Amino acid sequence: MLRDFFLGSIKIHILYHADVEPIYGAFLMEELASHGYEISPGTLYPTLNSLYTNGLLHKYEETVNGKVRKYYTITDKGRLTLEEGKQQVRELAREVLNENHRRNE
Repeated sequence: MLRDFFLGSIKIHILYHADVEPIYGAFLMEELASHGYEISPGTLYPTLNSLYTNGLLHKYEETVNGKVRKYYTITDKGRLTLEEGKQQVRELAREVLNENHRRNE
């Protein structure tokens, strides 16, 4: 259940990094792991493909050390989605982390 909840956060994280520089799967696995997201290739690569298919990422290939590596960069649509996602994260964080908030009892 928690895994499903964090998949949205992972997508925003992917878009963020694709906006900073070209990204690829192995880099993302390390980057996400450094933030506590243990994601398998069986989850990561379909997620990247979904973001690409939905027009949020652009994909190109380069040969690195004799192997073909797929790189992803953000598209204009992806950048717009990222900005909307950031706004939702800000609003959620303000509400959820508001320590002055009391439950009505």
